[in-house]
Amino acid sequence: MGYKVAVVGASGNVGREMLTILAEREFPVDEVYAVASERSAGSEVSFGDDKVLKVQDLAKFDFTGVDIALFSPGGKVSEQYAPIAARAGTVVIDNTSQFRMDPDVPLVVPEVNAEAIAGYGRKNIIANPNCSTIQLVMALKPLHEVMPIERVVVSTYQSVSGGGKEAMDELFNQTRAIYVNDPIKKEQFTKQIAFNVIPHIDVFMDDGSTKEEWKMTVETKKILDPQIKLHATCVRVPVFVGHGEAVNIEFMDELDEDRAREILREAPGISVVDHRVDEGYVTPAESAGEDSVFVSRIRQDPTTDNGLSMWVVSDNLRKGAALNTVQIAETLVESYL
Repeated sequence: MGYKVAVVGASGNVGREMLTILAEREFPVDEVYAVASERSAGSEVSFGDDKVLKVQDLAKFDFTGVDIALFSPGGKVSEQYAPIAARAGTVVIDNTSQFRMDPDVPLVVPEVNAEAIAGYGRKNIIANPNCSTIQLVMALKPLHEVMPIERVVVSTYQSVSGGGKEAMDELFNQTRAIYVNDPIKKEQFTKQIAFNVIPHIDVFMDDGSTKEEWKMTVETKKILDPQIKLHATCVRVPVFVGHGEAVNIEFMDELDEDRAREILREAPGISVVDHRVDEGYVTPAESAGEDSVFVSRIRQDPTTDNGLSMWVVSDNLRKGAALNTVQIAETLVESYL
């Protein structure tokens, strides 16, 4: 049986990646609709190697008869149109932050909490977590099952593609400007991003954290375990694709680094590349285009009881967004539709 699938935000980075992954993984589709804003309506996007879709205007699109809609158009657009699609009988899988903390909306990483999808019918909406949260909980879940985690301290090194195409363009244009001695223009970032790092993603909150850091905390609790304490520092770095995370974990009791390696090697969606030699680890550039979450630099933390540190890397446009969304859809059709 095939399904009618709409990709909303199809002209953006994540939307295009969704179309690519739907084709790559041979998702059972009878028909695919590319949908975006009026500005993009009429343009063309690729679906697989040999099919081109004409983008339709979201404001005029009729969701009647569409089985699944993969949304990545921005939070405000999802807020308006996802409920419209859901009322039409379409199951919405939303990649924005709009519905993640709604208690009636499942927040899902299939390798971590696929069973939560069962609650999709309350609003006909399933939320895709934040990109930095996805790769973190992927690495934490198999360890937490063996030895409960009490506390996590994570510092992220997040690529500019997390901010969209305009952010990627700004990194490119600033880098070029530096080489030719042109003025640096800042539009997407609060400070120069080329040859720099910015400890500021999303807006600041009253307690001094940013909303990106807050998202990592509350989403991890919702997906994995509300008892886990998490402190995050989220940093934008001059990398086009791929997020890195330095993760420090405190367990309830001792978990040996060798045992942690074994556990992670057996976990779905995880690739352990951990050799204590030059190039014996994975960097964001190497994760680009890959589906796995890569874990390297696993080692004991001697400064605290029951502590481990590790380095976690993933392609934020794939597993951090489009791939996870498609995997939710796969689980949905396999077990619930």
